[in-house]
Amino acid sequence: MAVWPPPLPLPPQRQLLLPVLVRSLAGTSCFSTMKQRAHMDGDVIIAGFFPLNTLGKDHSNSEDSRQEEHTPIFKNYQFVLALVFAVEEINKNPVLLHNMTLGLDIYDVEFRAWTMFKNPFIWLFGKYKIPNYSCMRDRRSTAVLTGPSGITSNQIGTLLGLYRFPQFTFGSFDHTLSDHNKFPALYQMAPKDTSMAIAIVSLLLHFNWNWVGLLTSQDENGSWFLAELKEEMAKNKVCVAYELVVSTQDLSYLFRVMAVYNKINNSSASVLIIYGDKDSLISIIMSLEQILIQGKVCVMNLQWDFTMKTGYFMLGSLHVPLIFTHHHVNVSGFTDFVKAVNPSKYPEDIFLARLWFLSFNCSDAESDCVIWDNCPPDTSLDWLPGHIFDMTMSGYSYNIYKTVYAVAQALHEMLLLQTEVHTMGNRKGTVPSPAQLHLFLKNIQYYNPAGDQVIWDEKSKVEPEYDILNIWNFPEGLELAVKVGKFSPYTLHGNQLSLSEDLLEWAIGTTETPHSICSESCVPGFRTSHQEEKATCCFDCTPCPENEIANVTDMEHCMKCPDHQYANTQRNQCLLKAASFLAFGDPLGMALACMALCFSMLTLVVLGVFVKHKDSAIVKANNRTLSYILLISLILCFLCSLLFLGHPNTVTCILQQITFGIVFTVAVSTVLAKTVTVVLAFKATSPGRRIRWLLVSGAPNFIIPTCTLIQVTICGLWLGTSPPFVDTDAHSEHGHIIILCNKGSLTAFYCVLGYLGSLALVSFTVAFLARNLPDTFNEAKFLTFSMLVFCSVWLTFLPVYHSAKGKVMVAVEIFSILASSAGLLGCIFVPKCYNILLMPNKNSPYGFRDKRHSRNMQTYD
Repeated sequence: MAVWPPPLPLPPQRQLLLPVLVRSLAGTSCFSTMKQRAHMDGDVIIAGFFPLNTLGKDHSNSEDSRQEEHTPIFKNYQFVLALVFAVEEINKNPVLLHNMTLGLDIYDVEFRAWTMFKNPFIWLFGKYKIPNYSCMRDRRSTAVLTGPSGITSNQIGTLLGLYRFPQFTFGSFDHTLSDHNKFPALYQMAPKDTSMAIAIVSLLLHFNWNWVGLLTSQDENGSWFLAELKEEMAKNKVCVAYELVVSTQDLSYLFRVMAVYNKINNSSASVLIIYGDKDSLISIIMSLEQILIQGKVCVMNLQWDFTMKTGYFMLGSLHVPLIFTHHHVNVSGFTDFVKAVNPSKYPEDIFLARLWFLSFNCSDAESDCVIWDNCPPDTSLDWLPGHIFDMTMSGYSYNIYKTVYAVAQALHEMLLLQTEVHTMGNRKGTVPSPAQLHLFLKNIQYYNPAGDQVIWDEKSKVEPEYDILNIWNFPEGLELAVKVGKFSPYTLHGNQLSLSEDLLEWAIGTTETPHSICSESCVPGFRTSHQEEKATCCFDCTPCPENEIANVTDMEHCMKCPDHQYANTQRNQCLLKAASFLAFGDPLGMALACMALCFSMLTLVVLGVFVKHKDSAIVKANNRTLSYILLISLILCFLCSLLFLGHPNTVTCILQQITFGIVFTVAVSTVLAKTVTVVLAFKATSPGRRIRWLLVSGAPNFIIPTCTLIQVTICGLWLGTSPPFVDTDAHSEHGHIIILCNKGSLTAFYCVLGYLGSLALVSFTVAFLARNLPDTFNEAKFLTFSMLVFCSVWLTFLPVYHSAKGKVMVAVEIFSILASSAGLLGCIFVPKCYNILLMPNKNSPYGFRDKRHSRNMQTYD
């Protein structure tokens, strides 16, 4: 709520104001002798039919309970003053209407079907015998002003249209009155609300209100506006909580009021948009006020005058009215003119006399007649409180001001044309007929003294601008309309609405802006999930899936991050992924590298032991050359695992698989050669047998190059068709892009593994068959166990390798290489080194039980 100073105390003159008297003045002897009109003489007369009084029953009259009282509508008297001000201003203008003056006749019009035509008929036909009134209409009358109600303008326009009499309506634009076939002589001064829907939706978007109710009248205006507003709301994702179209013309009106009340009060929408004129909706709005609408913001299309209805602002704290009115320029001199108005200056204005009588202490104790000498000195309409009479020109009064200038401009052009064709001559006082005026009104275009452009052509009319008013009612009874914003369709989109939120007064006791939404906004990281059978503004908030983000509120769909980026934990931002690979510096990489180096050193130590004890029985009995080849190949197997560590490149990717395939083939084929050698040595029992020839000729030595050549051929085909290459894995590890080596051809990779497996299986089978051959130096058992470990490692490797991802997959392959190589080293050479170093008595041929076998041993060494 805006903080502003309390109103200043009333000046001494205002303390003399009497309350508005609820009494009839029509029956007094003084006022009954006066004309029931306001009149100003002139060469051309403009007539006005304004709602200046409201009717009620005088219950104090016991003789006739049907006696009606006329209570002035103080605010509407400004219509009369605007007309008088414009007429006097034009009459003083030497440029307009040469040698011709404007005058006026103003009558009250009642908003009741059976009395609405009373004064128009009197003015038009002069049939009725009324004291002090001419029986024939003044033929100088040229135009008629009606309004602000569209209903009264409609009814009077039907009558005036029969005679093509120019009628000007100054109320809100009415689509019913725009039918030129039905109203050929009617002109609407108010611009069409072409931007009203855009203006209201802009206000809703400014406060983030997307859940609103609609209340319109059941007429053509309400239907037109409703279609425009709903279309604009749909474009901007503003939803309709409920839609109420009401009419007060049916018998079920009271039930409709209750239904409307229940719909409004029970809805979660805090904003209610009301569109319609006060004649069609005032009754239902007043009824709703009496049954308390709690905490609603009412956005209205015009400023309805509720001050005549006691109790409206009594409930002002229960709702907040935001009112859109047509923006108009300030007319200089109008406020000073109003301050100078008094009944002495305009003696033929019965309405001003009545207003003065009711507002100031102007009567004596013995008479009901106004005695101006009894009035307080220097009385002025400026003494009246703002909610009773407004000193600034209203939008309706400005339309009246524009109308008078439009008529004057048309008359001026008509007179100029008549002068040119010499039809006027020097005959002063010739008044153009009303029918002639239409020719000059239809295409009129001019700037009035306020600087505002007036265009009659509907196709060329400029779009209206809107002022946004807020009613201040604190302290209670202030009832001050404060301009808090403006909407201009001529500025750039997005800057059309300007609002001073610090001037807004929300409900008493509330400082925060009201909320009117169906569902709370989904924060970044969540997407909207539409609720079935509900409006689009009603939704649930669902977290974004993995690697998808929502970086703004109320996103309908989450956005997937690019492959080189990943979603943060809040799912509201994509971050750049860091390059990742199994580096030497990683704990896992460091552990695997240390294992590879340690095993390599251990294998090198074993090789050194075997070289140092090359002449011992154990070393000689197991074929020293094959043992050396196997140990060297194992060293290479351990070292080749280092190729899998570090940043991959094309060279390392190719060397990884090729080196792995070849050195392991050498190792396994060496084991196979050793196994075959053992079998041949124990089977060659006689010198003449062919098996002994194979052993002596060194046939097992051809196993290694033959098997290796086959593997080299497979690897060559692999490199020639689809070699390994550097690849990236953006999905296995969150927040990282893993750089790894792609195998290229998986078929070739599995052929290499399959070939190794076949060699290992053959070696295992041969060794298993020779495991029970008798001899102290028989290593068939160790070869069998080593092949069992080797096969077990690689059979386990396959499912684990396929289930692993990223760096883990590389680590599994390295670990399998180290484990299988360590298995061969441990199972074959650890027992031999134990005997060589710790059990020297077993490393001698003299302890053999079978000398024949000993000779055979020496033979295959």
